[in-house]
Amino acid sequence: MTSSFTVSREPLLVVVSGPSGVGKSTVVDRVLARSPHIAASVSVTTRPPRGAERDGFEYFFVTREEFDRRRDAGDFLEWAEVHGNCYGTPAAFVESKLAAGTSIVLEIDVQGGMSVRARFPGAVLIFLFPPDLETLRTRLDGRATDDEEVIRRRLENARRELARFDGYDYIVVNDDVERCAEDCLAIIRAESLREERSAIV
Repeated sequence: MTSSFTVSREPLLVVVSGPSGVGKSTVVDRVLARSPHIAASVSVTTRPPRGAERDGFEYFFVTREEFDRRRDAGDFLEWAEVHGNCYGTPAAFVESKLAAGTSIVLEIDVQGGMSVRARFPGAVLIFLFPPDLETLRTRLDGRATDDEEVIRRRLENARRELARFDGYDYIVVNDDVERCAEDCLAIIRAESLREERSAIV
């Protein structure tokens, strides 16, 4: 007599955080390109689009009034005001994807990461570090989207954010985007194989 079994894995909720200019979006894009079974959560924001950003793809762009209405209605899993702009993660989108068995990556700030951890204790939190602050400033300068005062404020905020990594599960230095993305993928692969995330039926 032979027996058979199936190993099923629960989907992951992955949070990627780090200071402005560390390369979060680029790293997450690389991770998603190599893992078609993982989806990205599209945040709602009050900030205007940058460059070729499109509504509904990189972000959902809304007015402050619309954002406040949705926040007060409890539509967001987490939300924060960063550099004068508001960002929120639509709770219904994340919860529906997880219920369908799809892993989700959230690219959010530290405050948001802690809110997600409080609601989803099993979430995997990854913090991206720059090689150093000078590299971070060079990346912010290279955007050519912010004036000197905004860059100065972002660097001050970065110093504070870098001191709050202790609430995260993993620290990854983004000194090379391809290597950084591969490190994040290795974390996701290993976490998905943990015993407590597996069921044998």
